[in-house]
Amino acid sequence: MTTRGTGPADSLEPSPGRGSKMLGGQAVLVSSVSTILFFAVIALVAVLAPGSEIVAERFFDPFHLKQSLLGTESEPSVAGAFLLNVYIFTISEVLILILALIIAVVRGIPGPVFFPFRMVAIAYTDLFRGIPLILVLYIIGFGVPGLGLAGVSYLSDVTYGIIALVLVYSAYVAEVYRAGIESVHVSQNAAARSLGLSRWQSLRFVVLPQAVRRVIPPLLNDFIGLQKDTALVSVLGSIEAVRAAQIYGASQFNYASYVVAALLFVLITIPLARLTDRLIARDKRRRQAGAVA
Repeated sequence: MTTRGTGPADSLEPSPGRGSKMLGGQAVLVSSVSTILFFAVIALVAVLAPGSEIVAERFFDPFHLKQSLLGTESEPSVAGAFLLNVYIFTISEVLILILALIIAVVRGIPGPVFFPFRMVAIAYTDLFRGIPLILVLYIIGFGVPGLGLAGVSYLSDVTYGIIALVLVYSAYVAEVYRAGIESVHVSQNAAARSLGLSRWQSLRFVVLPQAVRRVIPPLLNDFIGLQKDTALVSVLGSIEAVRAAQIYGASQFNYASYVVAALLFVLITIPLARLTDRLIARDKRRRQAGAVA
């Protein structure tokens, strides 16, 4: 029986930890270099393109970038109009969270007595997930005012836009909630019932807290899409960031306002995206720690 030596030759062999660190460092280096080369090639193609000077003048002129951001006497400010997007997004998000949770809970209520309510919830989610948002905006924004109903048909364009966004996104978010509720093991509900809690108490204090915590990352992804889709409210006549950019472009024959509007949306969506990634990574670490334990 031979034994492994501990001489100088053995000390030259790299340890597994050292090798993994070297491979990790090489992977980071390769990915960094490839990313830099990728964007360098794109920049080179854009600069050497025959119409690069025209594009730079039409989209990236510093004067028009600043003027469209701040606005003029005849054109609205893109930055000021973007505040309307933020307002629509904030109000819609709160209403969507409430309505979607109600729909998800109703859809999961067992028993034949609640069958009609479950069917209504299913029909709602199927309907509004199947119709494009822009069509819902047209139907709500132009159809409801035509009904001539007091208190309903004389609301502002922004209000109709919020209603359309809430109707459509609540259908998607309700499915996210439902997936989170169904991901909680039935033993959790059984344990709560064995302690004397009613069905609603076990749902409120045991199931829903776990479900909501699990679906926070996909909820944030949906709200990133919601933030961008607030631009569609402009089809009803509201002057938000995209509509303000269109007005400036049509007046000045320059498209720098579109770049300004795009950057404003990016300033909102990128922090939300990074927050989503951070929450996903934290949830993954928590699950791995639980599996090891």
